[in-house]
Amino acid sequence: MAHDLDARRGETVRAWTAFIESTGDHQRLVRPEILSSWARSRSAVPTEVEAAPLDDEGETQARWRDSPLQVAVEAVEQELRRTAVDGDLVIGITDEHTRLLWTYGGRVMRRRAESVNFVPGGRWDDTSMGTNALDLANRTDAPAMVFSAEHYAPHLHNWVCWAAPVHDPVTGRQLGVVDLSTTWDRTHPIGLATARVLATLIEQAMPTSRYYAEGEVTRDPGLVLTLLGQAEVRLDGERLLLNRRQTEILALLALHPDGLSLDQLHTMLYGDHEVTFSTLKAEVSHLRHAIGGALSSRPYRLTLPVSTDVEHVLALLRRGQVMAAVDSYGGDLLPGTNSPALVEMGEYLAVAVREALLADPRPDAVLRYSDLAPYDTEVIEVCLDGLRATNVDPHPAVPLLKARLAVAEGP
Repeated sequence: MAHDLDARRGETVRAWTAFIESTGDHQRLVRPEILSSWARSRSAVPTEVEAAPLDDEGETQARWRDSPLQVAVEAVEQELRRTAVDGDLVIGITDEHTRLLWTYGGRVMRRRAESVNFVPGGRWDDTSMGTNALDLANRTDAPAMVFSAEHYAPHLHNWVCWAAPVHDPVTGRQLGVVDLSTTWDRTHPIGLATARVLATLIEQAMPTSRYYAEGEVTRDPGLVLTLLGQAEVRLDGERLLLNRRQTEILALLALHPDGLSLDQLHTMLYGDHEVTFSTLKAEVSHLRHAIGGALSSRPYRLTLPVSTDVEHVLALLRRGQVMAAVDSYGGDLLPGTNSPALVEMGEYLAVAVREALLADPRPDAVLRYSDLAPYDTEVIEVCLDGLRATNVDPHPAVPLLKARLAVAEGP
């Protein structure tokens, strides 16, 4: 086993040297994904790079606090720590940008990890730290291994890393990766399988819904309404096919859990439009049938657990979790609706998100927001002004923010 590892390490070193010196047939000796990453790395980082760049500690802590991964990692933390100690590994959890949010290491690997900034805040995308398993798993959305000199930075040639992506169990969205690292001579065939197992363990520990009630996770909401940017209604996980009016009625009832009278519902839904009460009653009757009868009358009120992304965003804003609120804010509330009450609620929420960003313009949150409101230049300008005032190295988001600003302002 040791002889095989020595031979394998020698081969990777020869391939890396041939690539750096542009000599020899290195393309035959390395995997295509490694070669592609080496090319990206060469154009972005020097081979002499010794440690990953670090993001601001406060911003990293806020990002971790806002991340749904925190809930899951806390639930399985003892298992993660035991794995790190027993295998003398360092384990890291990243966000979707390959920025480390949580790490824990065994006695030996903890010191090695600290020396290369394998710590919360470390940026491990390959344009910051060169080729590594965290970046490959995040980039390809698949488990990845990087052995010895497959790492672009010579400072990592004594490492072997295994990483696997972690997904939101409800939406399927990739949230980041879990990585296991140790010294190259401790390479073991089960390393990649262990990374997969830990990723699954974290996913299984996550809430079954991405919606949170005030202070606690809503694990079995029954009725889940997505109203921001798009309209989707799910009952016990199954999507309901409702027309626009039925979705609007359901949204109004979900946002008024104490119930609405027939007059109140009519006014909120139709405003001054001349629509008969019998038309509204017919829509309510169809809706009641669609949700299994869980809609009482006098007043009209939903009688099953219900959660909405609107309430979720508002709860996050009340707790000051701006990054998480922006991540969950999908855009306008039921775009195109002519319900006066829903239009008003949509405007209220949009202003609340915007004002929260103006008060706390975190770069990642502003970038996400600018996808939804590309012409809101004030938020971008406030963010850039704040970054300039810090008098530290340029934040990696600055070029993107300036590009967004240039596009919004036009020629």
